[in-house]
Amino acid sequence: MKRALLFTLSCFVLHLVYAQYERPDLLPFPQKVEWKDGFVNLAGTTLSLPDSLMNMVQQQLNELGCTVEQKSDRHLEIKMVEALKDVPLNQDEAYHLTINETNISIRAVTKTGIYRALQTLNQLVVKQGADLIAPNCHIVDWPAFKIRGFMHDVGRSYIPVEELKKQIALLSQFKINVFHWHLTEDIAWRLESKVFPQLNDSSNFERQAGKYYTIEEVKDLVKFCQEHHVLLIPEIDMPGHSAAFTRALGHDMQSPEGMKLLKQLMDEVCEVFADVPYIHIGTDEVKFTNPDFVPEMVGYIRSKGKKVISWNPGWNYKQGEIDMLQMWSARGKVHPGIPAIDSRLHYINHFDTFADIIALYHSNVAGVSEANADVVGSIVAIWNDRYVDETKQVIAENGFYPSMLALAESTWQGGRDKYFYEQGTLLGAVNSEDFKVFKDFEERMLHFKKNVFSEEPFAYVKQTNVKWRITDAFPNNGNLSQVFPPEKKLQKAYEYRENVYSTHEVTGAGIYLRHVWGTLIPGFYANPQPNHTAYAYTWVYSPIQQEAGIYVRFQNYGRSEKDLPPPQGKWDYKGSRIWLNDKEIQPPVWENTHTIKSNEISLRNENWEGRPPIQVQLNKGWNKLLLKLPIGEFKSPEVRLVKWMFNAVIVTTDGRQALDNIFYSPDKDFKTVEHEQ
Repeated sequence: MKRALLFTLSCFVLHLVYAQYERPDLLPFPQKVEWKDGFVNLAGTTLSLPDSLMNMVQQQLNELGCTVEQKSDRHLEIKMVEALKDVPLNQDEAYHLTINETNISIRAVTKTGIYRALQTLNQLVVKQGADLIAPNCHIVDWPAFKIRGFMHDVGRSYIPVEELKKQIALLSQFKINVFHWHLTEDIAWRLESKVFPQLNDSSNFERQAGKYYTIEEVKDLVKFCQEHHVLLIPEIDMPGHSAAFTRALGHDMQSPEGMKLLKQLMDEVCEVFADVPYIHIGTDEVKFTNPDFVPEMVGYIRSKGKKVISWNPGWNYKQGEIDMLQMWSARGKVHPGIPAIDSRLHYINHFDTFADIIALYHSNVAGVSEANADVVGSIVAIWNDRYVDETKQVIAENGFYPSMLALAESTWQGGRDKYFYEQGTLLGAVNSEDFKVFKDFEERMLHFKKNVFSEEPFAYVKQTNVKWRITDAFPNNGNLSQVFPPEKKLQKAYEYRENVYSTHEVTGAGIYLRHVWGTLIPGFYANPQPNHTAYAYTWVYSPIQQEAGIYVRFQNYGRSEKDLPPPQGKWDYKGSRIWLNDKEIQPPVWENTHTIKSNEISLRNENWEGRPPIQVQLNKGWNKLLLKLPIGEFKSPEVRLVKWMFNAVIVTTDGRQALDNIFYSPDKDFKTVEHEQ
């Protein structure tokens, strides 16, 4: 009797525990989910599966904390099948997952499909003491695109193997399935060569001398990727970006002697990457002096049993002359008959942590909502042309993990109907479907920030509640310090020199008035003009007087630029300013003070991701926040890419998350806030 009562109480408690989760936080969210009443406790389960899956499944269950038992009321059955019903494409990564009170069933065509299902199961589980509870459901899931990946330019900025492994392991939980390893550059040749050891001699490195990957490390990383069902794509850039090759071997790649040496080198590379199907050969940003070089090298690498990937723009391939193209820059084109990877507007070294993730999340891939014969997926790329002295800088300042989670969902789900050019970086009206979808994604992403990435650089904080009014831009005629009416009084509209200047509502902690790529990607202003001044304002309600932090930025310093730091005492070279309750917030003391532009000086605290938040005090009640946003010309001698933009968000004093007991209303409107919440 006692045991029965205890069991009943235990079940009741577990029901209460799971009841607090209206819906589990899944990312990427599956294609089809049917939620059902009830749950299963996976704390101990019997197991039925093919022997070939045993090691992988047991490892995954161990990481989950689930023990395999000989006898149990619960049963996990995993089967490999010929095909899956209701899966229209990419069956090799698809799966069915069914959970009821006593049984968990996984069906997939491949081992990779099983692995993807286990990642979803892991996200479904809520841990409560020794119990592992998951809701009853039926999931049919598949990726819209075959390639969902990330690229590190380790040629310029070396990243230790253990860091790469950590990223691969973390992101494979979210079904990211490609790691593109850009190993060679003008600056350094980061791949060990036994054939030509001079490639790794410190004298031939221009940065981080002696930092390269040994053959043992490479083979170990290939195996690690395979264990996590991630495709590793190594890139040996040729014939461009190859000054390190020329310095070490004394010959240009396109010369007859250079090609002879390169073929010897590729013999070694193909052997080192014996278990990798693709070799990426670059071919971007170079003047071709030898018309035979690219066709001959592609043919040679193919003769070694490898498929070949190349950048576009680059060599002008015809169908059948290359296995895959990877598009870079807005000039990249889809070539019918040649599968394409879209990386054109995925260079997160230029991204703003808050604004650009919105475009990335909502954008389709190369104009299509799901993969076809000509478009296979997308890779996010980090090009740290500028020297990096700490790897965490790469991760934090590039918004790496938030961007990867956005890509993980958008490329798995597909279905997006707009590209970057149409979508832009604005959240849109709070009652719009796009806004609601992104807000839902943001909530799930922040759940995983807390539960998976708590020890990792993850700068993104909640922004879907940050509301502003932004004015029409006032003409300043090049006088960036000129004062306009919003500095004297906040209004919804202004009359100035016989013209009416309206204000417009917008939401987000990062707003481009004019995007870094100009009007190619829509910003706040449809037709931004130089020599104007805009203002953004809001009111922040705090229920108590309290200390807080604020993240502020008016120029996102790209990680591929030689830009000068701001002048001391100024936020930027544009004359941007910010006031809280009419008290001006001063910029930090800039750690970099150099006046000669250089890629060899690491960014320090120019970007808010690289510094603590500025400490401020919020009064009880409404707090006035006003930003002045002047712009001169869209070109500057101090910074290459002049960004008419701002970031501003109130955070906890340590900056780890948005302050959650406040709300923003440009009109001091409690009713609007209550309705939206």
